[in-house]
Amino acid sequence: MKTAIYTSREFLKHDTGAGHPDSPERLQVLHDLFEKEFAHLPVIAPRVAELEDIALAHDEDYIYALQDKVPEGGLIALDADTVLSPQSWEAIVSAAGAGCHAVDDMMGGDVVRGFCAVRPAGHHAEKAKAMGFCFFANAFIAARYAQENHGVKKIAILDFDVHYGNGTDSLVRAHNLMHLDTAIFFASTHQVDLWPNTGLSADDTDHVKNLVLPAGASSDAFRQLYRDEVLPALAAYQPELIILSAGFDAHKDDPLAGLALESEDFGWITREICLIADKYSQGRVLSILEGGYDIQALKSSVAAHLRELSAC
Repeated sequence: MKTAIYTSREFLKHDTGAGHPDSPERLQVLHDLFEKEFAHLPVIAPRVAELEDIALAHDEDYIYALQDKVPEGGLIALDADTVLSPQSWEAIVSAAGAGCHAVDDMMGGDVVRGFCAVRPAGHHAEKAKAMGFCFFANAFIAARYAQENHGVKKIAILDFDVHYGNGTDSLVRAHNLMHLDTAIFFASTHQVDLWPNTGLSADDTDHVKNLVLPAGASSDAFRQLYRDEVLPALAAYQPELIILSAGFDAHKDDPLAGLALESEDFGWITREICLIADKYSQGRVLSILEGGYDIQALKSSVAAHLRELSAC
């Protein structure tokens, strides 16, 4: 069973400015980890996403307008959190393309599990709006790409980032309203009353679950929530492909949130998801990096995640 890592140095070139939480150092520490602990896994430079791939999630007018905003020099802030620099575009389209590239390899049989170590993240990006460090909805794009290009109907997206995956949620709901035959399952587990709180009161559906944890919640509460709610629903859905919005900012040391997970909790949830993938999805799990802003916590959490992703 082959696991591959999709990443490149293009992601280091997305400059967010001094003191920004989404720093290039986040990816550099992961590249160092891959070289030292996971040198046995292939590292693949992802292709860039084509316009038609990105347009599976976003309005074309928005895509072109965003590209036009990329500065020739200096930095441009689209909002208080979301910054463009001269080399951001290559990182943005590579982050969106990584999941598509991995889907091709997985559906072709060359790879069973993939980890896309990318930045910028994607789960806050809405149909025509960049926000929360995110520009394009990387996980949703990969899901729709798998449906359109490989005929995969039943896809699950699980988001364990500490922040609500508002962009993915809105895109999944809109898709499911129009395409019942290819309805995507989406579950987001996140800290209650944490940015962004828009949509937290939205009703769950048969295919969409938003589940919250109180500030200070630790391993026991996190694991119980998955045992009681997420994992049974995922197994009942019987996905053909599982995509993870893999955020590691629920770690106790992360500066942007207030949950208290340990690195091994990310290993545990990865193991549980892989067991379901082995039963229903031919083992196929695609993980795409979202948050995680304490450098050492990110490193240890990704290590626990990738050990299970490549072992189970």
